[in-house]
Amino acid sequence: MSAIYRRRYATNIIALTLSGIATLIGLTFLAWILWITISRGISAVGVPLFTKITAYADQGGLANAIVGSMLIDLMAILICAPIGVLAGTYLAEYARRTKLGSVIRFLNDILLSAPSIVLGLFVYVIVVLPMTSITNGSVSFSAFAGAVALALIGLPVIVRTTDEMLQLVPGTLREAALSLGIPQWKLTVQVLMRASGSGIATGVLLALARLAGETAPLLFTAFGNNYMAYGLLDKMASLPVSIYQYTNDPNPAMHAIAWAGALLITLFVLALSLLTRMFFARKKVNHD
Repeated sequence: MSAIYRRRYATNIIALTLSGIATLIGLTFLAWILWITISRGISAVGVPLFTKITAYADQGGLANAIVGSMLIDLMAILICAPIGVLAGTYLAEYARRTKLGSVIRFLNDILLSAPSIVLGLFVYVIVVLPMTSITNGSVSFSAFAGAVALALIGLPVIVRTTDEMLQLVPGTLREAALSLGIPQWKLTVQVLMRASGSGIATGVLLALARLAGETAPLLFTAFGNNYMAYGLLDKMASLPVSIYQYTNDPNPAMHAIAWAGALLITLFVLALSLLTRMFFARKKVNHD
């Protein structure tokens, strides 16, 4: 018995050591990335960054790109969030053990791992080219097309999260509600959705955080714009595309603005994650 104990103890120590080393390596690279982003981007952070547009080049800022990213990401999340939540609910509650549900989950996993540039090309073919043909070239690349491309990226994330969160709800809760004569739709909406609401909302915010840094799909859809644009059918600037364009410029001042844009995206994702955790943690404490 002592030999078995010593072997298990040694195995546990080795596993913990390797896990700690892996965690330390990951945190080291994360801290390194954050330090490089902050140190190189902080010099360009100032009032002009938020008030001037990219048309001024190295003397300008990212005002139009910030507004464009907010509009495109908001449209994308408004498109994919309702569809994703409804699809995930269907998979978890109505197609849990069916062949159709298995096929949908398999296809959703494929879409989840699909390269974003492929989705951008797909939207270019089904949205940009038809709009160009219908309007005789007056409308081609647009913020709407960019939102559709980003929605296709965020959709499988929300579907997967909603499906898994609903499946984590104990089956006894379903049985108790159904035994009281509650209809299936009311059970799903008023009981299960409320029980897994925090997890579903986290999935939506996770999808939003992923959309904030996507560049490739927007190159084929929203394209970019050096001026302020608000129309859904107009070419629209975005932070990821502006960062990509600025890094290709040999001017060091443009590189500093690009690093500042990367810092803004990083801070946005960090703030989104922290606020989400704080909100749901406080809500859970008040509920208890």
